[in-house]
Amino acid sequence: SRYGPKMPLAVDCTAELIRCKVLDSSGKLRSHELILSYGLALVRFVNLITERKQKMVSIPLRQLAREVDIPIWVVDLRHELTHGKLPQLALCRKGCDVVLDWLRKTYWSRQLGNNLCEESEEEDEQEEAEANTEMDSDTWE
Repeated sequence: SRYGPKMPLAVDCTAELIRCKVLDSSGKLRSHELILSYGLALVRFVNLITERKQKMVSIPLRQLAREVDIPIWVVDLRHELTHGKLPQLALCRKGCDVVLDWLRKTYWSRQLGNNLCEESEEEDEQEEAEANTEMDSDTWE
């Protein structure tokens, strides 16, 4: 509320993604409605976070995502949500979890002035490697 209309992108994205998880756990929405809700939040996250790095010459979204350590499969998920067939709900949920973890590591832990991940850093790296392996190009085929 202190920022008014100039809410930091990470705060706005976190709020949208958490809202999706709350709606999901409420059991009040159907699968298709949840996919659309998660989808909008994920598309906005990728677009808003990478937009700041876009220059006068158009840079591919995958390259921009790599520069800020967003997993490429999340960019592929955004592409499917925007231009293709809607993905399965499980993939949207996984994307939300990965993006929330990215926001926690990249934004929220810095806001608190310490590394909240120190204790579980090795565990997080192992989970990230597993998640990236799970979401290779075969997933999209």
